[in-house]
Amino acid sequence: MVPTALEALGLQLCSYLQAQWGEPVALAGIDQIPGGASRETYRVRLDLRGLGRVVILRRDPKTSLIDTERAHEYRTYEAAFRAGLPVPEPLFLEEDPNWLERPFSVMAEIADCSSRVADLAGDDQAEVRARVGAEKWALLGRLAAMDPHALGVTSFMPVPEHPAARELEYWAGVIDADALHPQPVAAAAIRWLRAHLPPPSDSLALVHGDYRSGNFLFAPDGSIKGVLDWEMAHVGDPLEDLAWSLDPLWPWPDRHLAGGLLPREEAIALWEQASGMQVDREAFRWWQVFASLKGLAIWISSTEDFAHGESKEPILAVAGWVMTDRQNRILVDRLHPDAPARYSERCL
Repeated sequence: MVPTALEALGLQLCSYLQAQWGEPVALAGIDQIPGGASRETYRVRLDLRGLGRVVILRRDPKTSLIDTERAHEYRTYEAAFRAGLPVPEPLFLEEDPNWLERPFSVMAEIADCSSRVADLAGDDQAEVRARVGAEKWALLGRLAAMDPHALGVTSFMPVPEHPAARELEYWAGVIDADALHPQPVAAAAIRWLRAHLPPPSDSLALVHGDYRSGNFLFAPDGSIKGVLDWEMAHVGDPLEDLAWSLDPLWPWPDRHLAGGLLPREEAIALWEQASGMQVDREAFRWWQVFASLKGLAIWISSTEDFAHGESKEPILAVAGWVMTDRQNRILVDRLHPDAPARYSERCL
């Protein structure tokens, strides 16, 4: 029987792993994990001389929602794993496209976990939901307190003199390059951000770059077992991650809870306790506006990819339509926090 395209991919991976491990590797099954915006992700079940093992394959797509460097992400996983942070164990990075047509990485599976925060919406899940939230922001605070030099990430990540200015100009450049039509809300936000740049932070940290509900795995008891998707990681201001984690775009299924998990001020207090830092509210407001602009830049970029036929993935079309509208409304509210109208509450 001729294998399907998915099975053929699994068999190719088995050949690669056999070459790396020096022992027979058979394919027991392969499934694609939906939802990946920057990498194709697969769960691959292996048979090693009668012993079962599961690995996660992350392969470069033909086009991506976010333009990222695979080696950068993989080395960040290695640094986080060495530091004892809850991340999947990185096994292999392969940049030779001859194996699977495109570069890829392989990691150990974190079993019996979920990333679906929406499943914790019911009253019967309140205790688990609270624990997930407590661990989420305590873990982020712990990351903020770590010295990026001691983590080893400064060997492959630049250390910015002014993190806020660097991040703003990068994402403003993405909008300028990818916008298919004028973006007046983004333009207003960029003007405001340039006029209100906070001073450089006294404390630099390894910034995850996409720390939000949906990008970590939690066990049935609510303990977080793995933080995923480090492709946008960089050295910067730790307030950047905190602001992103609290953006109103991520509150499902309850918009009154940060990330669908905890009241906002409780999340901030947990972060402060774990990091040993106090949130500078003026600087934090800047990072909140920036977080919404960064999100808008990502959705604008996805629109450009879909419109030009670089990808026909539905996630790019949805991001370019629904998410752009939602993020624009959030930005309007961010820029005018005292206005009586809340545009972000009137969404598609």
